[in-house]
Amino acid sequence: EFMQAFWDIEEAQAKAIQHLASFVKDKSALPYLLTFTESITFAMKTHVDSLKLQVDGCSLLLDILSQALEQDMVMALDEQVISSLLNTVRKHSENEELLSLVCTLLMMISASEVAAENLRKVGVIPDILTILRNFLHNEKICLSCCGVLWSLAVSENNVDQALLKSAVPVTSAVLQEHLQNGTVTEYSCSALWALSLQGCLTENEYEPTTALLLDALRINLERPVLVKNACLALASLLRLSEISALRFITDSKGSGINLIKDAYHLHFDHPEVVKSICVLINEMVQYDDVVLDMLSQEMEELVSEIKCRFPSS
Repeated sequence: EFMQAFWDIEEAQAKAIQHLASFVKDKSALPYLLTFTESITFAMKTHVDSLKLQVDGCSLLLDILSQALEQDMVMALDEQVISSLLNTVRKHSENEELLSLVCTLLMMISASEVAAENLRKVGVIPDILTILRNFLHNEKICLSCCGVLWSLAVSENNVDQALLKSAVPVTSAVLQEHLQNGTVTEYSCSALWALSLQGCLTENEYEPTTALLLDALRINLERPVLVKNACLALASLLRLSEISALRFITDSKGSGINLIKDAYHLHFDHPEVVKSICVLINEMVQYDDVVLDMLSQEMEELVSEIKCRFPSS
């Protein structure tokens, strides 16, 4: 009632948000805090020029959403709420601290199909791509933005194809910039996988993207989630183009076949990783040159071992 009565007074809204934040540590307060999301975002939208109020509001929403996810509670964020967050992004497009908070929040929100649809409706993709271009150095922002792109691209609902195509070079730039950061690389590989599934890569992008994914594997081969994402992305590329298949076996840094063998021997006890390797092998065998290379490197032994361990693969 206080927030509604003094909606136009910035100090009142700021004090209310600070007061609400004091209840975050009390888990029994979560059901009540969930009812405040619209009030918080309305305060942010009304006083969008106040950087401190935006930061405090975003931090509070993040705390509430994190707790809700931990307790398997649904946090409904409608189109108006998401529009308010996007308004914050556009007004404070140069503030790295705030954008890091908002992008993390958008990634968490995008896990919900309903929220992802609302993100599409308010036109979030151009803003995400602009943020990535401007803050390519920021690992946290890159991770969050790639997470949002994955959620939007992997959905069955139609997304503007031209927009998704423009996401490919930006996502590749993120992967190139953060190859040494396993977590960011996992998310960027998954985003590239989703974009390739949607047919967003051009013919000129097949070969360099294949090389980039191979680099990601080489550097982060010990990470099972990354291996799974990279193998699925490579499988999608090989399905699309023989150019990718040839780069896969002739890469100057080493054949992808050896990488796949190494990946299997590291992660043979991770069924999801093995499944992704099988998907990739299935795409490899459609090309004669690749099959010859597989035979010369005794790949049939690996395939036989997988069949013994996983008869349904």
